[in-house]
Amino acid sequence: MKMNNWIWLKGYIEHHEPVTILFRKAFSLTQIPEDGSIRITADTRYKLYINGTLVETGPSRGDDHVWFYDEVDVSSYLRVGENVIAVHVLRMPEDTNHANHGMFRTKTPGLYVDSEFGLFTDDTWKAREETGRKFYREEIRFAPLNIHEIAKGDRYLLKWKDIAYDDTEWEYAEVVDVVDVLKDMKPRTIPFMKRMPGRFASIVRQDNPNDYLSLIRNDEEVVIPAETTEIVEISNDVEMTGYIHLAMSGGTDAKIELLYSEAYVQEGTIGPERIPIKTNRMDCIHGHLSGYTDTYTVAGNQYEVYEPYWFRTFRFIRMTITTSKEPLVLHRFTYEETGYPLDVKTHVETSDPTMPKIWEISERTLRRCMHESYFDCPFYEQLQYVMDSRLQILYTYATSADDRLARKCIDDLSRGQREDGLLNCSYPNRTVNVIPTFSLYFIMMVYDHMMYFGDKELVVKYMPVIERILGFFKKHTTQEGYVEKTGGPNGQQLFWSFIDWAAQWNDMSGVPTAIEKGPITMETLLYVYGLQHAQALAEYIGRDDLKGTWKNDEAKAKNAVKSYCMDEDGVITDGPGVHEYSQHCQVFGVLTGILEENAREVLKKTINDLSYAQCTVAMRYYLFRAMEKTGLYELTDHYYDAWRTMLKNHVTTCVESEAYARSECHAWGSLVLYELPSITLGVRPAMPGYEKILIKPIKGYMHHAKGDVITPKGMVHVEWDKDHLNYTAPEGIEVIVEEA
Repeated sequence: MKMNNWIWLKGYIEHHEPVTILFRKAFSLTQIPEDGSIRITADTRYKLYINGTLVETGPSRGDDHVWFYDEVDVSSYLRVGENVIAVHVLRMPEDTNHANHGMFRTKTPGLYVDSEFGLFTDDTWKAREETGRKFYREEIRFAPLNIHEIAKGDRYLLKWKDIAYDDTEWEYAEVVDVVDVLKDMKPRTIPFMKRMPGRFASIVRQDNPNDYLSLIRNDEEVVIPAETTEIVEISNDVEMTGYIHLAMSGGTDAKIELLYSEAYVQEGTIGPERIPIKTNRMDCIHGHLSGYTDTYTVAGNQYEVYEPYWFRTFRFIRMTITTSKEPLVLHRFTYEETGYPLDVKTHVETSDPTMPKIWEISERTLRRCMHESYFDCPFYEQLQYVMDSRLQILYTYATSADDRLARKCIDDLSRGQREDGLLNCSYPNRTVNVIPTFSLYFIMMVYDHMMYFGDKELVVKYMPVIERILGFFKKHTTQEGYVEKTGGPNGQQLFWSFIDWAAQWNDMSGVPTAIEKGPITMETLLYVYGLQHAQALAEYIGRDDLKGTWKNDEAKAKNAVKSYCMDEDGVITDGPGVHEYSQHCQVFGVLTGILEENAREVLKKTINDLSYAQCTVAMRYYLFRAMEKTGLYELTDHYYDAWRTMLKNHVTTCVESEAYARSECHAWGSLVLYELPSITLGVRPAMPGYEKILIKPIKGYMHHAKGDVITPKGMVHVEWDKDHLNYTAPEGIEVIVEEA
């Protein structure tokens, strides 16, 4: 690879807001090359076009330690004779107040292209700044995206990607000296994102006689008269992530506003974050759309297309069109679905008639939260959080046995480790964002990979990261043996001690109210849980020294909980000497073995008792593990009512939390993707790397179930009813069968 052929716009002065730069190069071919692949990357993003057709977008997200390049086969887009390559580059500024938090950038912007057939970036390329596209903060308080646009069409640039375009007025690019991170590029480690054509489903309401339904379904033209305003609200039926495509002609200076929304919301807000009230997500009569907007001013006179640079998340779109002195003709309004190419192979049928729909919205949620990294939510943040990702990865394993994005996630998060040993709780992230206990979920994430894939090299690689995480908590352990107070509510302390969006904790931004009086027990319980998973990892790679140290640390912390964080009835309190209670502490008391003989009794006491802060969808995975361990799994039926309520309210993806439904799409709620194959059918790894398969169905409240579960060793079929259990498994793998 040539490292001296990075190019950029000559005389470029760094902007304080995101900016897009256009690059193009005409070239001639006497034959289609045998090797028609090119290597390409850009700081910060690129969209690659060959002969006017979008070929690929990238690069894969990295950071200031790792920068990725893509190898793209463009041979099917090339032709004998004249060709043109065009690259649309988005440059994010270094100032995170006006830039995307999850996209890294360097001090030296640039575009890099190389190939074996003579196409590479040099000073013969043409370049031009696209001045008509401006980006803005989506919110005043917290704006991690900075991807929404105020754009104006430019007649001169409408066909800039085509061969026949005249670029004589463009400047030649200049070769630039890139910073070290770009000199040490690494090849992409995950597949390219899928792109599939999509069409909107229906018109919810409009205030004009035009046939917008025929426009979105069949590309039949809609004409908006001069000096007119029309509003139309369009439904996609389900939550979507996709690239928007709006084609039009005429209508010089017409203004088009596209508002993207996840749901119809009611008047009023909930909690300190002022979250809109949500009931029936389709109630357009009593509700209104709330979201973020792109605004486009039409160039006019000829056919033009508006495509926002970044993909959009939407279920509903409100289009407001205000024409000037000319009528505007809309020719096409579609989108191109995008996301990680997740191949779901697991299929489960049960006696619960509500499960197919719950599975459907859960699978859709996971898909929408998988792109070049795992996302907490595609609409608001698009950040890869440790707690969220641990569960999303498990759901990915159970449904597809695909660990490519998981491996990248683990590597990403490890590079977000701080000097004190904690991980940035979301990474890649240009901002500081620390939730201490989230680092402990990283240990569980590595443990899960060990159990499913048995990669010792991976465990060895990340063991130093794990040592430093546990070192932080050991350093912050009190003389009594429990973890001291490490943070507080969001924005009030250096660290955010988030546990869950329990209704009782909403005013504390998901932090137990016991923190107002001192340390919270959940941080010690999660520390113990992390130590237990770390010991299993140490044993797997033969590190008995670490296992022994961590076993001693575990014993001290467990004794501290029993001595200082447990009342006379054997119930774990939310803080040392603080008589406040949560289901969460009892759940992790069960999972860590701190609650022993009385574990079932104590956990059962929390079910339906609102004097205990209840686990929300984010924590139900751990609640269900505790219910499984104590023989209470049949009571999970009640907890699935949260998802049944979602269906009743016409959601199409899993909400962030029952009491805090800011996001309509949070994949930590895709719980059934694990529960049905791994617990109801009971297919789990019995040894690291699935060297032995455990089939242990937990029937719970179900009467029968059957299905196929994909594993790294192949497909396992299980079916059972009250009297029989049958299964088939890949040949050569020992199967351990346990009937609960």
